[in-house]
Amino acid sequence: MYHFLFVHIRSFQQRQQVSDDTKNIAMTKEDCFELGKITKTHGLKGEVILWLDVDFPEDYEDLESLFLEVKGELVPYFIESYRLSGNRAIVHFEDIDTFEKAEGMINLQAFLPLDELPELENDQFYYHEIIGYQIVDKNLGNLGTVQTVHSMQAQDLLVMDYKGKEVLIPVIDEIVLQAEKEQKILHVNLPEGLLEVYLED
Repeated sequence: MYHFLFVHIRSFQQRQQVSDDTKNIAMTKEDCFELGKITKTHGLKGEVILWLDVDFPEDYEDLESLFLEVKGELVPYFIESYRLSGNRAIVHFEDIDTFEKAEGMINLQAFLPLDELPELENDQFYYHEIIGYQIVDKNLGNLGTVQTVHSMQAQDLLVMDYKGKEVLIPVIDEIVLQAEKEQKILHVNLPEGLLEVYLED
């Protein structure tokens, strides 16, 4: 059973000051990472369920605000209260005080600025960090560069440009070995025959 954490966020005066400052900041998806998604309402007083699509939701147990994607734009929302249980949080946003308002937030994606990502160990990386990294195979040497990363339900996949072909590389420990952040190199050990599959006409 998960322990519920209940957090009251800031005084009204503090929130108002942050709100005024934030209105002057235009935040884009390139400046942010996706935290999760509002999945449904909770109760009748404006609370919603936020699903945190992260490995360690406890890193985000003190959230004071976040951005929601509304009609293609990131809009800041400030948090009145927050109860966390595993990857699921019951959230009450400022000015969202009715069931109808909360219902309108269902399926909105939640984002946080990149600078709020927890620091990782040297051999760990976030997907956005390795875009453009040179991929070096243990046996084949330099191959290509990381174009993007697809987060899939079954398995995450690196997309590499190799000789004009798009190659998908599974993100598992046996294949993706190490990231050298200063050199922007990603070391891999590709399964035999993987490249040939994509080079076939």
